[in-house]
Amino acid sequence: MLDPRAWFTGRRRPAAPEEAKQSAARALVALTTAGRAQWTPRDYAALAREGFRNPIAYRCVRMVAEAAASVPLVVFQDGERAPDHPLQRLIERPNPEQSGPDLLEGFFGALQTSGNAYLEAAGDGAAPSELYALRPDRMRVVPGPSGWPEAYDYVAGSKSVRIGREADGFLRVLHLKLLNPAEDYYGFSPLEAAAFAVDVHNAASSWNKALLDNAARPCGALVYTSRSEADRLTDEQFTRLKEELGGMYAGAQGAGRPMLLDGGLDWKPMSLSPADMDFIEGKHVAAREIALAFGVPPQLLGIPGDNTYSNFREASAAFWRGTVTPLAERAARAISAWLGPKFPGARIACDLDMVPALSAERDALWSRLEAASFLTPDERRRMAGLGAAPGEVSDG
Repeated sequence: MLDPRAWFTGRRRPAAPEEAKQSAARALVALTTAGRAQWTPRDYAALAREGFRNPIAYRCVRMVAEAAASVPLVVFQDGERAPDHPLQRLIERPNPEQSGPDLLEGFFGALQTSGNAYLEAAGDGAAPSELYALRPDRMRVVPGPSGWPEAYDYVAGSKSVRIGREADGFLRVLHLKLLNPAEDYYGFSPLEAAAFAVDVHNAASSWNKALLDNAARPCGALVYTSRSEADRLTDEQFTRLKEELGGMYAGAQGAGRPMLLDGGLDWKPMSLSPADMDFIEGKHVAAREIALAFGVPPQLLGIPGDNTYSNFREASAAFWRGTVTPLAERAARAISAWLGPKFPGARIACDLDMVPALSAERDALWSRLEAASFLTPDERRRMAGLGAAPGEVSDG
């Protein structure tokens, strides 16, 4: 048997059982120095490069990933909260290098960037003992006979490791993807949906930088008015004039320097028209489109000209309720269904009561339930998302 970790040394090693609690892709991650990897069906590296150099897209990815990763995950065993459950310890400390929020931040960040996110379960016991987030651009789906994924290939450069199903049918990779109506195996990312807006925003920033490099002034024209030469410069005069302008007056270092003209030359400055100034508003429109693709209210990003929300608190609540909470709950259900066969009777859920941004909505719900005198205490607890009180039997 050829150990995958020996591929980079060229030496064969004797067959030996796999080391406990080790990711199958770990050796490739540690040793590969390959260049840009291509992700099918789109170029993930180009999207990440262009998107992450854009401040709006970068902030949107970070806001969504950090917020979703901060939602506490709790484990229930047979309907009862189990803080000492092995699955609870696994999600709080998924591997020696990361805590639970660190792992989930990378997981959600990959989902926002590529539309796909992958978790790998590692360990040699009956149940996984470690979890790892894998780079989406290195993952390849291996379809089975029925069309469903049978395994995943983790590709780094020219090397590949296949992560497949175990004897009991458990697939050691969780693949969470966003809706892509034109693709069976890969999701569609918000970053790709915002790609045109990102290009417009980046181009506007580049234009603004070029304007600053030109002393923050619009260009002008040199007009040759010598009638004796039929209003034309000789080739020698044209070359000398071009060199002088480029060497003495171009760039920010030439700002404010007086221009000495002779031989019938006259400088005609050109100003920007109102239509030319529309690029500023176009940049703000592009920023709002980027925020829209990620589900982030523009007010949270400091984008001017957006008055959809009356104040910052309402925008924050809308962000958590409309973007973060559905994403975190979807991930919790997916992880719970994935690891459920390895932890019978266990279920993972989001503890939204511990999210400060939702405290106002939670207080309003409790006030309405407290005022509803026609409800029994047990009905109120169930409507608030709580179970029966300790020592009581539910009437439902």
